[in-house]
Amino acid sequence: MSVIQKKFNNFIPGWINRLSKVEKDWNACRSTLEGHSSFVIAVAFSPDGQLVASASYDNTVRLWEAATGSCRSTLEGHSSSVCAVAFSPDGQLVASASGDNTVRLWEAATGSCRSTLEGHSSTVCAVAFSPDGQLVASASHDNTVRLWEAATGSCRSTLEGHSSSVYSVAFSPDGQHLERDRGQIHLSISLPNTPSHQRKEYPTISVIKQWVFLEEQRLLWLPPEYRPTCIAVYRDIMCFGCLSGHVAFFKVYLESLL
Repeated sequence: MSVIQKKFNNFIPGWINRLSKVEKDWNACRSTLEGHSSFVIAVAFSPDGQLVASASYDNTVRLWEAATGSCRSTLEGHSSSVCAVAFSPDGQLVASASGDNTVRLWEAATGSCRSTLEGHSSTVCAVAFSPDGQLVASASHDNTVRLWEAATGSCRSTLEGHSSSVYSVAFSPDGQHLERDRGQIHLSISLPNTPSHQRKEYPTISVIKQWVFLEEQRLLWLPPEYRPTCIAVYRDIMCFGCLSGHVAFFKVYLESLL
């Protein structure tokens, strides 16, 4: 553990708990999936765990058999690096986000492109399916999030108002909110929902430069080793991906702050 890491661990206040731990046997490599000709930027497992999708700077997505490590198919069509990849909840579709400003939807079984989702004016950084698989959300350097119909590829809505690039996006389990690196967005469109009395509203947690914010208030200063290259926030959980290769999870105990 580096000196900075030790100092940061000592600095974390009591109302933030680090969830990630390093297991002793994590260095056991099951297989190495080789075939991409440039950096691999993102990977995702299919819902049944049988396939792995990898996104690369070589402008392709590859689908691999998790059990054997063999490449099932190479998804070609993007004209720039592929930044993110996601499986639909039923595992039948793969969504890829690219530096060519598009999202593509692919048939997982055949590797064929079903549709190209066009509308963003800059790199698409992240992509996610809604819990029912009917919508696709995409986040972009053009400061917007877009919602698309998975069946038709048409744009349902554009969520504007962000002051800078949006780097991550995910649907809440009930499909009623979008989680992004700058907090939560309530969806006013019709989606399968849960009764209002079962929902819990969470204040916005965001990471801007070297600071974690709760709403507009600075919450935690991040040392250089913990300044994330990618961020995911779900309710009171923060996930950081760092240049060091570490992925760190933190839980904020909001009841201690509100």
